[in-house]
Amino acid sequence: MTPLRGVGGRLALALLAVVAGVLAIVYLIVVPSYRSSLANNELRSLETSLQTVAIPSFPPEPFLKQQFATSTAPKVNARVVVYELQNLTPALLEPFADSDLEANSAELENDPVAFDAIRQNTLARGLVTRSGQTYAEVAYPIGSSVLMLQSSLHDQLQVVSVVRRRVFEAGALATIFAVLLGYAGASVFARRIRRLEHAANRIAAGSFDEPVVDHGSDELGQLARSFERMRLRLARLDRARGEFIANASHELRTPLFSLGGFLELLEDPALDGATRTEFLGQMREQVDRLTKLATDLLDLSRLDAGRLTVAAETIDLSQLADELAAEFRARATTVDHGLELAPEPPVPAVGDAERVLQIGRVLVENALVHTPSGTSVRVSSALDGGRATLTVANDGPLIPPEAQHQVFERFFRLDGARASGSGLGLAIARELAELMGGRIELDSQNGWTLFTLALPADVTREPDAVPA
Repeated sequence: MTPLRGVGGRLALALLAVVAGVLAIVYLIVVPSYRSSLANNELRSLETSLQTVAIPSFPPEPFLKQQFATSTAPKVNARVVVYELQNLTPALLEPFADSDLEANSAELENDPVAFDAIRQNTLARGLVTRSGQTYAEVAYPIGSSVLMLQSSLHDQLQVVSVVRRRVFEAGALATIFAVLLGYAGASVFARRIRRLEHAANRIAAGSFDEPVVDHGSDELGQLARSFERMRLRLARLDRARGEFIANASHELRTPLFSLGGFLELLEDPALDGATRTEFLGQMREQVDRLTKLATDLLDLSRLDAGRLTVAAETIDLSQLADELAAEFRARATTVDHGLELAPEPPVPAVGDAERVLQIGRVLVENALVHTPSGTSVRVSSALDGGRATLTVANDGPLIPPEAQHQVFERFFRLDGARASGSGLGLAIARELAELMGGRIELDSQNGWTLFTLALPADVTREPDAVPA
């Protein structure tokens, strides 16, 4: 990377441009205004001297005018020149008396300031440049004569030259300082930026072990903390992805291995019909397990991608609880569980009926599968303030407090639980509930374990007005 394309070069150029701009503004404002101020001060001084000293003592006699010019010059600290108008057409002003006897008076003929004074018949003032020198002049007409005071601005312009030189010297020093400061300041930021760049490259390469650290409180520090939050989140997602792949592979391998074994056994020509029928039934169970796992994985992928949508309509949780009880009553009897339905009046809620049934099936199936035979399962619904709830309770073994949060994690199973499911049902149920603006609550104490789906109640509907 070329120096000017780096942060240091660009910051140095930016500071250089700022300093140059400031110096240009200072020069354009200070130097001309200072020069103009000095010239105006000299003109005002000459005008005062003309009005207070020279004009009152101006002699009307021609032969006294040279003496007047010579004696007045030291008093007014200026060159005194008296003009006489020689011709009207063309106009000609010639010096008649001059306090500077050694100077060439011919160069003062037709002086523009003196001409303005006699032409306008009033006091005139201005700056005149002769032979590279600038003079301040003030003239006043007296009859056919013009009295003029002239003062060189050499000393004042020297001061202006010194100021101009100082401005340029200060500008050069400021420019060097700006460049050095730009590179020094940019090097500090560049090191921090390079650290963030290396951290971003590490994260992009999939390395999430090293933290992103920057203790600054400025924008770079905030960016570093954002990188650190991103690193932690990506690390969690990477671990979750690895665990997900490992668990999914394990869940798929088990039924596939079982199906492979059954297929080898079915190839035995000596296999009797009863055993063959038993093997086919077990194979059908494994296929159902694979189908359910594939469906769960598809739902999870849609949830993670945000492509799973739910409806927001008025539903009756009491009616859905009745449907769940009717759907699982025969299966509950088969596995020796009592399935009870607590009859309730209509419970209006806002949600998606199909997704609520999907959540309810997960909760009822877990209660039937993961509890011993002879235990009871109860399905109920209720209105609880602004919430509508659907609860599946069982009086089987309690869930330990330390595991109550883990049961909603993907592929999690309690120790000793039957490996009949994928461990995805509760995870999917929780995410579906959140997608509908609700939640799933777990309460396992006093001999009962309750899974409760809580949804927003439809307060705009009367309980008896819920659509069937």
